[in-house]
Amino acid sequence: MPNWIIQAVPQAAIDEVVAFVDSARRELFPLLAAAPLPNDLARFAETYLDGEGVFLEARDQGRLVAVIGYVPYDHRFAQFAYQCMHVVEVVRLYVLPAYRRHGLAAALFATLRQAAEQAGVECLYLHTHPFLPGAITFWQRQGFAVIDVEQDPIWQTTHMQLQLA
Repeated sequence: MPNWIIQAVPQAAIDEVVAFVDSARRELFPLLAAAPLPNDLARFAETYLDGEGVFLEARDQGRLVAVIGYVPYDHRFAQFAYQCMHVVEVVRLYVLPAYRRHGLAAALFATLRQAAEQAGVECLYLHTHPFLPGAITFWQRQGFAVIDVEQDPIWQTTHMQLQLA
């Protein structure tokens, strides 16, 4: 039986969560090693606690082991016609290696999805990349469908969505 606890990130944990996410993103994307902190992380409280975003953490006996969030979709990809819908973008799913393949990511996402449904979100959007092991199939198992794959030879950004309502 899993011992983790999934909850919204409390104000007191912001610095720890931001450091956790920043470390994970730099490990997954080495090209970002010198990049500044992304705006959503630099303005974490405004984005996820005081705004329309949601950010969840999973802890095992107090240890931070996984995170996930969503932010309002910003319409930066012109190929998607989301103008008349309440759409959020699922972001920053990271699970420590020792906690992978135990259902934690799915449990985190289920909790995030429930929050989105309660907020009246109509569609969940995300993008991922084929070089992230298991990412595309994981999201497909959660109900997402691939809606576009960019032909960029390096990133091959895979865009996915899940209609809620």
